[in-house]
Amino acid sequence: MSAVTATSTGRVAGVVNLTELPAAVDDVLDGFFQATAPILEAIYPTVGEAGDALRDFVMTGGKRVRPLFVFAGRQCAAAGPPLANGDKITLIETPDELRETLRVCAAIELIQACALVHDDILDRSDTRRQNPTVHRRFEAVHADRGWASDSGHYGDSAAILIGDMALAWADDLFHGAMPTPDAVADPPHRPIPFAASAVWSRMRTEVLAGQFLDITNEVSGDESLTAAERVMAYKTAAYTVARPLELGATLGGASPELCAELHGIGIDLGIAFQLRDDLLGVFGDPAETGKPSGDDLIAGKRTALLAVALDAASDADARLLRSSVGRPISDAELAAARDVLIRSGAVAEIERQIADRRDVGLARIDALDCPAAARADLTSMAHRVTSRNK
Repeated sequence: MSAVTATSTGRVAGVVNLTELPAAVDDVLDGFFQATAPILEAIYPTVGEAGDALRDFVMTGGKRVRPLFVFAGRQCAAAGPPLANGDKITLIETPDELRETLRVCAAIELIQACALVHDDILDRSDTRRQNPTVHRRFEAVHADRGWASDSGHYGDSAAILIGDMALAWADDLFHGAMPTPDAVADPPHRPIPFAASAVWSRMRTEVLAGQFLDITNEVSGDESLTAAERVMAYKTAAYTVARPLELGATLGGASPELCAELHGIGIDLGIAFQLRDDLLGVFGDPAETGKPSGDDLIAGKRTALLAVALDAASDADARLLRSSVGRPISDAELAAARDVLIRSGAVAEIERQIADRRDVGLARIDALDCPAAARADLTSMAHRVTSRNK
């Protein structure tokens, strides 16, 4: 049994471990974008520009968290002992098996691109990863070229369609439907196992449902912790960790029991991931997060952090905090809101919840019936997503 890696062109070389995985996924994505570029350009040059924008968005930045959890799930299903140099790897017997896994890892990044492009429109965000958001990019294109009608509407419309294109392409990659027969030299793909297709389908529904719940909470003013937790469970936890882990495991033919346990671990880690994101959305360094500090308050996000603070704050502090939500705020107003979040004990409570979820997840990982190498990699990922600063 030996470890292999395969890119979208069928090239086989070396091994893929969690450290190498993002670059391997980027290889697949790059090959896919190269294949689609001439197709879009042939339709019309402006359509090619849309494809360029999606490529730039996907290939510039991004933590590749979801592919990492897909691969970690695959390791749990079928892993071997460490290599002599200590690398912990999935031992996949054929290039086709690894090619399939990498393709699914790349496909989930296109789902993420769709979600983020649309999320930026919903939040009216100007920047993502320290670059203009896709809708702002096309708003600027419209204005620079002196086109008719409203630049902002054009930018939003273009970004909606580009996000839709990412969603459609994600399915193409997942099922191995490459753009043209000669564009990518992959051999015919085996059908994706039904169990994996079912997880993929459920995941897409959940993330869109979670997004809908999120915008509904914002406009309805639902400040309850229950509402915030429901959004976390579906918009983030299931989509970011639980379903990717389960997806990878089903690709490897894992038992239903192992898949169910990985899903449960993923919910714990995914909620901790979102709670960390809630803190970064108010206290994060823009140089690290790529988004303005306080962006969640400005966007009116009804986060668990906000819910806990409003429940614990004095009447005066609660009024101050509510007045800072859903509108542009000055640096002084942001500082005052942060003080309330700290003074109310909300920040300390969210940190406690993160630690609790992480520790429960780690204990469940330790008890998994899978090889030690797979548990070690999943443990590393658990610490990574709960202790991040961006």
